[in-house]
Amino acid sequence: MLTHDIATRIRAEAGKVLVGQEEPFNHMLIALLSGGHVLLEGVPGTAKTLMAKTLAALTQAEFKRVQFTPDLMPSDVIGTQVFELASSQFRLRKGPVFTNVLLGDEINRAPAKTQSALLEAMEERQVTIEGQRLALPEPFFVAATQNPIEYEGTYPLPEAQLDRFLFKVLVSYAPQDVEIEVLRRYHQGFDARRLEAARLEPVLTPDLLAQCRAEIAAVQVDDGILKYITDIALASRKSLDLLLGGSPRASIGLLLAAKTWAAMQGRAFAVPDDVKFLVRPVYRHRVILKPEAEIEGMNADTAITRILAKIEVPR
Repeated sequence: MLTHDIATRIRAEAGKVLVGQEEPFNHMLIALLSGGHVLLEGVPGTAKTLMAKTLAALTQAEFKRVQFTPDLMPSDVIGTQVFELASSQFRLRKGPVFTNVLLGDEINRAPAKTQSALLEAMEERQVTIEGQRLALPEPFFVAATQNPIEYEGTYPLPEAQLDRFLFKVLVSYAPQDVEIEVLRRYHQGFDARRLEAARLEPVLTPDLLAQCRAEIAAVQVDDGILKYITDIALASRKSLDLLLGGSPRASIGLLLAAKTWAAMQGRAFAVPDDVKFLVRPVYRHRVILKPEAEIEGMNADTAITRILAKIEVPR
């Protein structure tokens, strides 16, 4: 299958740059092929920016980065109309959102008004400037990051915006042997700020992406898998550990991601393991724990694991 071949080549090329972050990068690739967005959560220095830049380089995509701060205005992200004295006319100055891969660094530091402007871009693939609707380029992929440690001066993302992310991916510290390999590469001359020196070969073009998405859309999903996905959603809404369970958008996202993962594995059909592999990144930012569950030391992943253990897996 084309999607399998493309994914294999992208991961092989990414290995020239990335060490020990195969699973987070895999989830970013799944989201891109599915037409979704990714929220990356991890402490600084865990290669979140490098993963986004690498994915952009391998997909022949334009890459832009926005550092979110408390004083960031919506116009700083989407653009604005600027009056030119020479022509005595207003001219549209497009913001960094007009790109293919947008890295929103520390997105939870931006105020709600700026976050809502990005929400329209993520959901509608368009922005509204001075009443004028402008379409964004295709593909349009947002990789946003947030720091799980620092909360001072942050604005927690509203549930409506969290729901727009296909995945929340946890990016943790690498094991010692992997960190040694990172140091070895830097010792030998690698520099993340000069990615072009790694000589990455672009793999995915817009035309190939469209072909991959058509192939993914044709992946077969039987009724047993559909019931399994909805069983998970219903169980999350009835869970004694959760105040808020998965929305219908969570079920849709899980279905699309499972089809993409199946195609990346070279299969024309989805299996229950595809769903089980992706349910945590799809759900962990969409569910809200009850206070008593948090006191017991639970987190979203443990609650999801408990839910999955009670649901019969289809054959």
